[in-house]
Amino acid sequence: MTEQATRRILREPADHVLGKLPLVGKLMIIGKRNGVTHERIGPVATVTAEGEWIFCRGDHHDSRIDPGLVASIVADTSSVMQGQVYPRLDFNDARGEPVFSVVGFDGLEPFEQALAGLRLETEEIDGARPERPERPNVADDDPGLKPFNLAIETARPVVIAFSGPGFDQSWSGIVEKVKPAMGFINVMTSDFHLHLLGGAVASWVEREEIGATTFCALDAGQKEIGLNVRLVAAASN
Repeated sequence: MTEQATRRILREPADHVLGKLPLVGKLMIIGKRNGVTHERIGPVATVTAEGEWIFCRGDHHDSRIDPGLVASIVADTSSVMQGQVYPRLDFNDARGEPVFSVVGFDGLEPFEQALAGLRLETEEIDGARPERPERPNVADDDPGLKPFNLAIETARPVVIAFSGPGFDQSWSGIVEKVKPAMGFINVMTSDFHLHLLGGAVASWVEREEIGATTFCALDAGQKEIGLNVRLVAAASN
């Protein structure tokens, strides 16, 4: 790969590329939609096909993917922080928007080894990447904070689930801290990050279940945005 060829198109089926993920090492699988960014972090142990779906599983991953919605795959090695490359795969739909993305944490070498032998073509890029917009601080009374503050107050285990067209994944654990920063409500652990845009949640639909309470996030138009938070009763954990 030449120094300039930091973006390449993979001419391979999505399920074939997904099968290479265990070779990448520590990585992040990202779902992003409607102001919700849901990220699972760690090595992928297995990639299996079950019907029309592909499942990425392991101690740190629980992702379900419909490869039929992936129209193109772009490998991007342009992200460099503190001297290390964080290579990225965008699995895009027919409109060019990511169904989901993958970012490698172990540098360029295992990423390139995983893609060795696959058909890649250099992609021409027009213009510079857009800068991130400045965002207002998250309001203290932002509705999006509700289930996370409740999880901290009650020390109840949670399941934070994301769903979008052709992709969903979840994380379960204890929320020890919620950190609003850069316009987002952030829940961050060693194997999971949630970045929820301030104002993205206008309200929650609460459903009481046996041993749990589920919060379903709605936008200002009362439409589901793809985020669900399930608080589990301590006695049932």
